[in-house]
Amino acid sequence: MAQAKIVSGPKVRYAVVGVGWIAQTAFLPGIEHTGNSELVALVTGHAEKAQKVGEKYGISAVYEYGEFDKLLKSGDIDAVYLATPNFDHVDLAVKTLNAGIHLLLEKPMAVSVAECERIIEASEKTNAKLMIAYRLHHEPGMLAALDTVRSGKLGQLRYFNSSFSQPVSGQNHRARNGYWAGPVPDMGPYPINTVRNLFGAEPIEVMAMGVCTDAAKFTMSDTVAVTLTFPGRRIATMMLSYNAQDLDDFRVVGQLGDLFSQPAFQVGSQVKHVVTVGTKTTRETFEKTDQFGGELKYFSDCVLNNRQPEADGEEGLLDVRVLEAVERALATGVPQTLKAYTRKRRPEARQVETLDPVKVPELVGAHKPSDGQ
Repeated sequence: MAQAKIVSGPKVRYAVVGVGWIAQTAFLPGIEHTGNSELVALVTGHAEKAQKVGEKYGISAVYEYGEFDKLLKSGDIDAVYLATPNFDHVDLAVKTLNAGIHLLLEKPMAVSVAECERIIEASEKTNAKLMIAYRLHHEPGMLAALDTVRSGKLGQLRYFNSSFSQPVSGQNHRARNGYWAGPVPDMGPYPINTVRNLFGAEPIEVMAMGVCTDAAKFTMSDTVAVTLTFPGRRIATMMLSYNAQDLDDFRVVGQLGDLFSQPAFQVGSQVKHVVTVGTKTTRETFEKTDQFGGELKYFSDCVLNNRQPEADGEEGLLDVRVLEAVERALATGVPQTLKAYTRKRRPEARQVETLDPVKVPELVGAHKPSDGQ
């Protein structure tokens, strides 16, 4: 078994695996201005797309998925950014980590807790760094919300609610591949992860109700209501939909006040907060940042300086166990109990990154979910 790649710097050399909408829209444009990261290879199943994207970024090292093992053994890369569909994460992630290559893995981490455990085990065997791509753990507005809650000014927290929806084309792969391509695993990690960290706790019960509003377009419940119960009799509710207007917000409410954030989750958003304590209301707008470049800069710093990233495999697994419970609740109509769990690490203010936003480039063979793919 290989041991973790030691990178002496000044830059971590990345292969991007999966050159779809999110990689082209946000990740690839953000690499250059991190200062500590470098794109050296692409992996995709679409040769023509790979060639054109490679030309755009000056990359000649383009691999097909069948050549992935060859890439891992080449000595040309230090790390992988993995942004394939959720179903493909586990095998590619385990191969990467077994080769001692560091891994920045898109969320959700995998499609089961068992798969998450396989990925974590591979990371532990080789000591290769594993981070789940929670870009908002480095976004100024989200970290400010955590600071507001932790300051106590809202009092003891009581509940959280969130709405997150987008119109998804029936031609998009997300529409036709069942629950694990649907709105809960795709969009749910944002409010689920947010409330877990705002409450500083893990849920102990999960309930869900879903409907399919257009069976001709979707093979799953495209609109889902999720309720999480936390220790201390705290409740979180969230609406997730693939068949409604673009909307992303959350509100966290305590005994003394509340914080409302809108927009809250979408790529490239300018996060805004309204905080009300008693009769006093304050508003704050946070500068747009390159969220993907920020998380990449943070991860590369962890690789270069041998630090364990905060959003590690455990963080990813804890969201996936909620996603699994939602799936069971939708299938059975019965509330799902989760074992009590204590997560020791949480996002901290010092993780903030404020890279300037990037301009979205012209896409090659990739489309927004609303446009189909």
